[in-house]
Formats: sequence, C-alpha cells, structure tokens
Amino acid sequence: MIDRRLLLTGLVATPLMACAPLPASLPAPGATHAERQLKLVTFNIWHNQGDWLARLALLLADLRAQDADVIALQEVLEDAAVGLPNQAQTLADALGGYQMQFVSTDPEGAPRRYGNAILSRLPVDQHDWKKLEPLDDYRTAVRVRVAVDGRPVDIVNTHLAWQQDAAAVRARQIADLMGWLPQDETPLIVTGDFNAQQTDPGLARLRGPRFATALPHGAVATTLNPAKNHPERQIDHIFAERDRFTIGQAGLIGDRPTNGEYPSDHFGVVATISLR
Repeated sequence: MIDRRLLLTGLVATPLMACAPLPASLPAPGATHAERQLKLVTFNIWHNQGDWLARLALLLADLRAQDADVIALQEVLEDAAVGLPNQAQTLADALGGYQMQFVSTDPEGAPRRYGNAILSRLPVDQHDWKKLEPLDDYRTAVRVRVAVDGRPVDIVNTHLAWQQDAAAVRARQIADLMGWLPQDETPLIVTGDFNAQQTDPGLARLRGPRFATALPHGAVATTLNPAKNHPERQIDHIFAERDRFTIGQAGLIGDRPTNGEYPSDHFGVVATISLR
C-alpha cells in the first residue's frame, strides 16, 4: 500500500493505472521527415477540489499514458495551511524528467499561491510570465522557450476570464499577452483554459490566418466535465501558428471515470504537432 501522505508530497510515483493512450500520431498530409513532432497536453486540474488524492492518481495515469513533451496546467494550487505542496511540482516529481515553471499573482513566499504551470521535458532556454490586463481579474500567462532539436519554440499557457459575457475582457487579455511576447519570429503555440469557445469574439486574434487549433470548434462535445455539473462547452484549446506547424492527431484525455471518479472537472486536450 502507498502511504497517501507520501503520495501528496509527490515523493512516491503511483503505479500506472488503466488508461488507454491516444494512437501514435501519423504523419500529417504534406509532412516531411525533417518535421519534428511535439506532443502537448493542456489540463485544468481543478486545484484541490473533491478528493485530490484520488484525482492525483488518475491525473498521473493519464499523463503517463500520453508521454507528452510539454504539459500546460491551469488552476494549480499550493497551500501551506492545508499541507498541500505545489500540485504542478508534485506531478512533475512523480512523472520524472520534467522541469516545472509555476506562476501566480500571489507573491512568492506567500503561504497560499494559485496559478498556472508548464512542465517540459525539452530543454528550457528561457521562461517568463506576465500578469494580464485588467489586473483586477488576476490572470497570468507563462511562457517557456524550449529547444526542439536545437530550434527554439515558444509555448504559452494561460487561463482567461470565466464569465460568458466577458468577451471584451478576454480580448483585452489576449491583446496584452500577444503584445508581451518576443517579436523575434520564434514559432509560437498558445494553450490553456480560455473559458470560451473558439467562436467567442474575445478569441478572434487566435483564429483566422495566423493560428490553427488542434481541436476545431465542434470536434468534441465539451472539454468541461458534465459529471461535475458543467454545461457542455469546448473551452480548453491548443493554438499553433499555421505557417510554422502541422497539426496531427488530437483528442481528449481524462474524459472517462475510474471507479466513478474523474481526474478533474475539465477534460484534458492532447495534440501532436509537427514543427516544420
């Protein structure tokens, strides 16, 4: 038996649980052998709601099965008052081989910090983050510049305003994010929980000629978990620059229960993307 207290610290890796991985990605039409494939996951992990220890085991099983290069996490919590270490670090330690970058609007050293994280097993050459305008919505973006066979790629993770009528706020957040990014022609992927479907006016800058999405609008019924009393809406996305990447297979993870429990109140999105 695994001591549940050790599991909470991330010092013990859970055994691989039954979880069917997506089929291996096939070369996209027009892809060449020079293209380097990246596998990415974005997952809102619902901080410590519900039975965190049971959900942690399911999250680890799903993430191990996908064996992703980069994992973007939203709603990550660390809380000394309840003895909860940083959830992203717990996942990174248990999975092994990942560097973790965590950001929060809460100050460093605060007993409770809540935010977003990126786990990367690719070399990280740069990382930074930003509080997004408007500051009273307490949203952040985190960027890592990873080396893909020696070539730089920027991967950004964010979590936008949740209100369905907040399209103007999301548009402002996206504009602030895009204006902050380095303007050096580095290939770009933007991922996260956007709290909006792709048709939302607030996400207009991430549609159109510059970006393609791993899961087009309507490709899945929902990325919110109806079993957790959510409406069916596809709000978790991976956007990649059209002229830099070829999008291969994509789908959901964490969308099936184990003994009645799910990893989160969201489903994760996984995609294989080729760098041209």
